[in-house]
Amino acid sequence: MTPKSGLLTALVAAAVAAVVTVATLFIILRAAPGMLAATGNAIEEKQIVDVVHDYLTKNPEVLVEMTTELDKRQAAEQAAKQQKVISENADAIFRSPLAFVAGNPDGDVSVVEFFDYNCGYCRRAMPDVVKLVDSDKKVRVVLKELPIFGEDSEAAAKAALAAHKQGKYFEMHQKLFSEPGKADKEKALRVANELGLDVAQLEKDMTDPDIQKSLDQAKDLAQKLGLQGTPLFLIGDHTIPGAPDDLYDQLTKNVGEIREKGCTATC
Repeated sequence: MTPKSGLLTALVAAAVAAVVTVATLFIILRAAPGMLAATGNAIEEKQIVDVVHDYLTKNPEVLVEMTTELDKRQAAEQAAKQQKVISENADAIFRSPLAFVAGNPDGDVSVVEFFDYNCGYCRRAMPDVVKLVDSDKKVRVVLKELPIFGEDSEAAAKAALAAHKQGKYFEMHQKLFSEPGKADKEKALRVANELGLDVAQLEKDMTDPDIQKSLDQAKDLAQKLGLQGTPLFLIGDHTIPGAPDDLYDQLTKNVGEIREKGCTATC
């Protein structure tokens, strides 16, 4: 996964500042309750620093506990936000005519992947996604082109979507990941030629307004979901960020759970 480093840094800095502030007040009230009464609230800065330093040196687990709790709360808030977004945008996420569907178009469970052809983690995830399509004939995989790595990624995404018009999207998709080198227009056209596509027609189709609409829709959904990098997998209303080593097992497990219990979103 490739996080938006600027946003992540700001969030971490804010979280640390909040933790330190709360910890300071907590420590003063807990470790030196008489100080406030004795000074009439006029506490010297050095006194505060000394109390905090002394307490944290003796009890470093306090900040660890607070940070852990903060992480849990932020994760819960993010999950709740994503559930709301998934529910409110279910048609665009799971059933958009602008996105390619691999596997069974009429399948009973949808797996949605947001990806970029120049994302190393997406490259690592691709074999597991193909394995899922090959092994589960009732699953539908919705592929959302999200070129976050600039113009070259966008050109590759447009070429892949244009290949769909000639019936070769999934083949193009796999080769753009599996063949070495950066994914850009030059590589995409070479791959298209290797697949026997009409390259001149492909270049024309890359300018189709619907292709830009597909990219714009994926970008809009990613922003609403608070996506910070690729890949992101949605299985019904479950999410898997990144490409963990056991991705295939997680995908099949989540597909099985949705198949058995259904999902709260209209998926």
